[in-house]
Amino acid sequence: MENLQKPKSSEELKKLRKPVRNINIEHRQHLNRLEKLAMWITDHVGTMGFFLIIFTWTVLWLSWNMLAPKSLLFDPFPSFVLWLFISNMIQIFLMPLIMIGQNLQGRHTEARAEADFEVNIKAEREIEAILMHLENQNQLILEILKKLEAK
Repeated sequence: MENLQKPKSSEELKKLRKPVRNINIEHRQHLNRLEKLAMWITDHVGTMGFFLIIFTWTVLWLSWNMLAPKSLLFDPFPSFVLWLFISNMIQIFLMPLIMIGQNLQGRHTEARAEADFEVNIKAEREIEAILMHLENQNQLILEILKKLEAK
């Protein structure tokens, strides 16, 4: 029964095995503080909560400056110059931060795609090893059957 040994190529496949990586943890560990801040801003600006804050601020600001007594108006209707200035400043600062966050998310996506590819290759190699073992077992069973038929 010398044929019960594993095929040599399955040993080679074992040597090629790498542990599965958690790419999400690796990506977070490689971000510096500014990149983490950009990611935090990108994650939070794209939410309904942020939209509601901006919407509420806008409605309150415009309503106050249209409906309040003349002595309490600080940004007169219809120009709302201060509101436009502040809104533009928010946009000017958020735009590059969002782009930075999107670039970081793109790098993360690329890393995840590479990790998925590595997992697919690993699965393919393991399937190959299983098929080799099944073929080996099939040959052993055929040999056993031949020996039993010969008796």
